[in-house]
Order: sequence, then C-alpha cells, then structure tokens
Amino acid sequence: MTEILVLSETQLRQRIDLDAAVIDIVEDAFRGLAGGHVVMPPVLSMHLPDVNGEVDIKTAYVPGLAGFAVKISPGFFDNPARGLPSTSGMMAVLDAQTGRVRAVLLDNGYLTDIRTAAAGGVAARHLARADASRAAIFGAGLQARLQLRALRLVRPITDAVIWARDLSRAQALAAELDGPDLRVRATADPAEAAALADIVVTTTPATQPIFRAEWLRPGMHVTAMGSDQPGKTELDPLCLKRADLYVADRASQTRLMGELRAALAAQTFDADAPVPELGQVIAQTHPGRTSPDQITICDLTGTGAQDTAIATHALAAFSKDT
Repeated sequence: MTEILVLSETQLRQRIDLDAAVIDIVEDAFRGLAGGHVVMPPVLSMHLPDVNGEVDIKTAYVPGLAGFAVKISPGFFDNPARGLPSTSGMMAVLDAQTGRVRAVLLDNGYLTDIRTAAAGGVAARHLARADASRAAIFGAGLQARLQLRALRLVRPITDAVIWARDLSRAQALAAELDGPDLRVRATADPAEAAALADIVVTTTPATQPIFRAEWLRPGMHVTAMGSDQPGKTELDPLCLKRADLYVADRASQTRLMGELRAALAAQTFDADAPVPELGQVIAQTHPGRTSPDQITICDLTGTGAQDTAIATHALAAFSKDT
C-alpha cells in the first residue's frame, strides 16, 4: 500500500509563501479554466447562520497537473472573539492518473489564504493600470494583509489606506504595515479610502454593500473577494452597471454567490449579457482593460482549480524529500 503523506500547517508554512511563483501558478490555473478542459463541479456550500459559519467544498481536475485536490474550507466568523482564526480546513490530494490518495494537507486554511491572495494579484496584474500605485483595502483581517502583499508583487504600490468597520483594527494593521517603502494609514471614512485609490480590494464577509457605486472613478480597478456565499455582498449592485468591464473568476459561480448574484437580483446587470472570465483575459481571448480610463471590476468567489494548483505546488515542494 502506498504511504499517504500527511503535512501539517507548520510544515507547509516552511515551504510555501505568497510570492511571484505562487501568483504565476494561480494564473496558470485561471488560464486552464479558459481552455475549457478543466473539470470543475459547482461548489458544495453549506451556510450555518445559527453559528455565523459556513463550509465550502471545492475541487477540480486540471489537465497537466499530477494530482487534484478536494478541499474542505470552514469559515466561522465569531471565532476571533474566542481567540481562534475565522478560517480553517484541509485538502486531500489524489493522483490524477489513479485516483489514489497521495497526501493530506492539514493546512488549517493556510493554502486557501495564499491562493486567494494570489488570485487578487492575478486580477490586478491583468486588469489594473500598469502605473497603479495607491491601494485601498476594505477589511483588516488576514486577507487584507495578504491582498496588499499580493498587489505589491504585481504593481508599484507605494501608498495604501485601510478601512474597516472596527477602526481600531484598521489602525493596528496600518501601523504594522507602514514603513519606508510603503506608506499605510487607516481611515474611518470608506469614501475617503476609495477616493485615494487606483486599486480597491474588498476582503470582508459583508452581507450588505460596503462600497458604493458613486465612489468609482475613471481608471480605478476593484477586486471583490469576500462574496463567496449566497447572501454575501460587498459592492453596491450599481457598481456593475457603472463599470466599463466586469470580469468573473467563474461566471457560473458569480451568478450564484458573487457580486453578480446581487446585481442580477437588483436588475442592475443584464441577465443575458456575456460575462468574461479572468482566465479569458489571461489567455487573451478577451481584451480585458483597453483604456487607462476604464473602470474595471473583478469578482473572485474562489475556484477549485486554484485549490488544485496550490495543493499540487505544495506537494511538489516536498517531493524531493521522499
């Protein structure tokens, strides 16, 4: 019987970090989605309102990769009050040729955090202006920190402002990240944060819009990555109507659980309009941004292809040890 490799969060943190290589790997996963040969079933999602929690199960087979991942991803948003992180989880990696289990990655959500941030970097790389230097981050949790790191890997970010409902958390994060190469401050006014930004990233589990359509400006790019469950929404539905270009990570998903779902419900987006995907922009089968003055929005709900990409990358990092 083939031995199953079991890797802990500590081991994975020692080998895998948010860097340019991971952004490229996640970008390749999006490119694969555009090619039409990835097998990716709908997300199995369970909402637990009584405990302010949720559980998602995602998977995908990506041709060319040695394995595929099945990920269980809980999010319990009252956990910080208990001294626990809000996200956790694990991934199982199966052999793409035989279906045998090759590894169990007890990452506690770490790999999901990394691949989610990398997806934000991919979105900015392909949709934000090349000279974008100012960022606004909505939210003050782990993903807020990681999304700003990812932006700096793909764009010349020198200034950032952080807004969160809890101003003290925004101030603490800004103080932590502020430095000689990156000036970071917090604000209690979300409109002020938006006014200062070339790129906005929303990173919250909000169920009511936290970003208004009137804050959009020519040349701005917005990445919304918090609406990964039906009922969540971070953007005013009018944002999609006002944007020059709306791009989904997976159109079928964003119709059900992304910002597109809310816009369709509010009838601010044509239900019959074609929805370009980020992979199509990467593969250059869709032009993406065509003018520095365009307003662009990318809706990230998280895909199984990203999970398979980061999981097989992590497993490969340990292959030389076996």
